[in-house]
Amino acid sequence: MRSLLVKGLPVRVFVRDQKKLARQSWATQVEVAIGNANDLEATRKALEGVDTAFYLLHSINITTHYDEIEASMARTFAQAAEEAGVRQIVYLGGIANDKNSSKHLESRANTGRMLSAGSVPVIELRAGIIIGSGSASFEMLRHLTHRLPIMTTPKWVTNRTQPIAIRDVLYYLTQASLIDQPVDGIFDIGGPEVVTYEEMMQLFAKVSGLRKRFIIKVPILSPKLSSLWIGLVTPVPTTLARPLVGSLISEVVVDPMKSVDLIIPKPDEGLLRIRKAIEFALSKTTDNEVETRWSDAAGPMAPWQKAQSDPTWAGATEYHDIKETITDVSSKALWRAVESIGGDTGWYGSDFLWFSRGLLDRLVGGVGLRRGRRHPLHLEVGDSVDFWRVEKITKGSELNLYAEMILPGKAWLSFRIEELGDGTRKFTQKATFQPRGLGGQLYWFVIAPLHIFVFPTMFRNLIKAARLSESSL
Repeated sequence: MRSLLVKGLPVRVFVRDQKKLARQSWATQVEVAIGNANDLEATRKALEGVDTAFYLLHSINITTHYDEIEASMARTFAQAAEEAGVRQIVYLGGIANDKNSSKHLESRANTGRMLSAGSVPVIELRAGIIIGSGSASFEMLRHLTHRLPIMTTPKWVTNRTQPIAIRDVLYYLTQASLIDQPVDGIFDIGGPEVVTYEEMMQLFAKVSGLRKRFIIKVPILSPKLSSLWIGLVTPVPTTLARPLVGSLISEVVVDPMKSVDLIIPKPDEGLLRIRKAIEFALSKTTDNEVETRWSDAAGPMAPWQKAQSDPTWAGATEYHDIKETITDVSSKALWRAVESIGGDTGWYGSDFLWFSRGLLDRLVGGVGLRRGRRHPLHLEVGDSVDFWRVEKITKGSELNLYAEMILPGKAWLSFRIEELGDGTRKFTQKATFQPRGLGGQLYWFVIAPLHIFVFPTMFRNLIKAARLSESSL
């Protein structure tokens, strides 16, 4: 986005939730259209007056039928672009050279076909692994390398890939929008080096200052088994790991006959080599400068979870666990403790119970606790916090988290700080559960004994942590 704005180009973004843009430094410099890409009228309205439209939508983390959703969205987008008079579509897809491409790569290719079915010319830029902080592929490989000094891997780790740095992907996307005449075609983009996945993992280790990894290749690890293991070891859940692992079976190397060099020259400073791309990505992670993350996208929800905020008059049954107190701990200290919750900070006690709940969620296909946070100290609407998501935040006074763990109902965890005017303040912690049917009600009562330990412990330790931190404020 910034690369387009730097060139003085007017930009309009099409989003489902405008609140998610709040943390972006460029949020006030763009025009915002609200809607869903499955809605033809909303999409057409968003594209009115647009010269070049970037199609960057992906549904891999929504459902196992993501290929059908992606095809439907692409058809709608192509029709809307045609009706709105768009001159050029630029689409970022995936390299799919093999006849036996994975479901993921085939879906990427089919999305390109759906977009090209309309009358608007489409520049389809196909990439392999993109090296950049926050991407699911990057985090999957990084955590496997960092956490496992000895790895038993499928034989596909010897397959070749041609990674490209996110910086260079953004360069090609920007340059595609500056071409004088509309272009219609498929063009591969890749970095200057071709390596095996094994070589790339060893490079991750070397750049991170770790010893060389021992990689034992065996023929019996299927993509399904591999994704289950990845779901337990890395922050990437099994549901997302499975299509990503399936894509690793295919070699993703630039086809010279489809090279992007045919229409766009390489950047003046040259394409970033793999080592330097990894160093940049790791430094972004270390310095807490990750702007967007794979977990920022809304995760898969069961049908009963779609309406997150049922109105009180809807009559839904609700169970509550409320803890509140009057304290002289400063609002600033309380807020800092609240906003730091989850991730490396944890949940202020009862660690074994939180770990067990996260592990159970992973085993049944949920996101679990390993997803962590984008930033260790600050939260914005839409951020993931382990198996919660920030639904509402008022800096300094209120945080509302919505549960994305697999549940027979819907759940929230909220914190509120209210000034009383006499040097004290009211601090409230509230857990809310809306059960789905009898199973949901039974679930609440079965786990009620655990709440005796979890919620009071969290409440006490949170206030204790705030009090201890006051001296440093």
